[in-house]
Amino acid sequence: MPAITNFGSFIAMGIICALLYIFGGENTRKVALMGLAALLLANVAVYLLKIIVAEPRPFVVLPHVIQLVSESEAYGFPSGHAASSFSVMMVIGLKYRLHIKGKTYRLLYPLLAFASLIAFSRVYIGVHYPLDVIFGAIVGILSALVVIYIGWDEDIVNKISKISIKDMIINIIRGKPSSRDKQS
Repeated sequence: MPAITNFGSFIAMGIICALLYIFGGENTRKVALMGLAALLLANVAVYLLKIIVAEPRPFVVLPHVIQLVSESEAYGFPSGHAASSFSVMMVIGLKYRLHIKGKTYRLLYPLLAFASLIAFSRVYIGVHYPLDVIFGAIVGILSALVVIYIGWDEDIVNKISKISIKDMIINIIRGKPSSRDKQS
């Protein structure tokens, strides 16, 4: 469980979004940007709630809790790992489809199962109460839905998603000038 819990961190979820952006096509880059926006929104909400609620972690309050990993933050409500994983997995699950042999598959349920496993691992390793991860999951899901259905400017996303970092790196390695160099 300690290994699984690391996949829910802000950094791990940010890396997933970055990899999707770098190696994906234009539509995948849009999904990666939406995932990153949901991740940022979820984490802002989590840190504000941690300050407001100020609930100590279980290993601080309960003497019988065995802490399997070190945790530097004093407050546990809501779970940032749960919010991070649910926000990114929800966006990818709702917006990305896998095409195999002429069939299209949504990834929502397997990705939410993985996010649930990450959330459970936070309780298992002794750094959260169950309500912490449930509320973290709710924050993550709501952040994803806000980004997908309310707060997303298609024009900006379309412009940014056309930028291919992978192609830029390949052109630099090959010694080809970029479109900016040609204009000057």
